[in-house]
Amino acid sequence: MTLANRITIFLLRFLALGASVTAIIIMVTSHDSAQVLGMTFEAKFANTPTFKYFVGVNILASAYSLIVLFFPTKKMLGRILLITDILMTLLLDSSISACLAIAQVGKKGNTHAGWLPICGQVPKFCDRVTGSLIAGFAAAILYFLLLLFSFHNVLNLYTLKA
Repeated sequence: MTLANRITIFLLRFLALGASVTAIIIMVTSHDSAQVLGMTFEAKFANTPTFKYFVGVNILASAYSLIVLFFPTKKMLGRILLITDILMTLLLDSSISACLAIAQVGKKGNTHAGWLPICGQVPKFCDRVTGSLIAGFAAAILYFLLLLFSFHNVLNLYTLKA
């Protein structure tokens, strides 16, 4: 693997790490409260299992990125990293998809199910969740680019042998 490839992979992993950590911090610190009919309701990420899943997957992706940043690049490790990159990309995509569904219900509600939108009452919470989802989406895109780059490198290893 050339020096340019190593630098590109390092930068992609470092940027993905930064985006995942940013998504975690923004989501964990998102909370707001509203008063309705004299009762105070609090909205925080821990109230929704989907947001907990999002945070957990981003913690896993961040830890993975931090560990892999310092791995030497060998032939066998390249294959293992390819498989784990696929897993991380899929996990990030699934967590973002689940969170986007919940965020859509929070923003627009669901008239068929009788669910009212909550973003009008807790706008600070909704804004922070949106920011966290944007950072998580950036991490997923970076992992996808990293996955494509890993595929390219593994395929080059096989073509060099032939």
